[in-house]
Amino acid sequence: MRSRMTRRKSGLVEFEDDLGEVVRYMRHANGGGLVSPAARVHEGAWLAETSYVEAGAVVHDGARVGPGSWVDVDVVLGAGAVVDRNVHLGRGTRVGARARIGSGARLGEFVVVEPRARVGADDVVRDGTTITRGASAYGMAA
Repeated sequence: MRSRMTRRKSGLVEFEDDLGEVVRYMRHANGGGLVSPAARVHEGAWLAETSYVEAGAVVHDGARVGPGSWVDVDVVLGAGAVVDRNVHLGRGTRVGARARIGSGARLGEFVVVEPRARVGADDVVRDGTTITRGASAYGMAA
């Protein structure tokens, strides 16, 4: 659903989505990831060039978002949180400080990952689930 056509103009990257609507992003100075103008990303965060941060999202200092990952609408990434490659964080999800999300993980909407908690590679986490420190998200597929 990302793009049919891409344009670059005056610091913005524009995509035409499948519905024909133009979606605009800015490149983050630290890593070059694509950030909605309606998102807030701390200058100390790092976003891989092929990552996306959608409107309403907040990414705190020291957070890292890997290549191909998608931080959906209204997601919050705590300070020092790490999102590995090819991850989708569903709308309204909260990832606590220093939490880690493994490669290929898919988190549903309104998931809470508590500070320092871990979600394993390729795990699928259902909407509304809370992941606590020391618990595994493995096997939580819908």
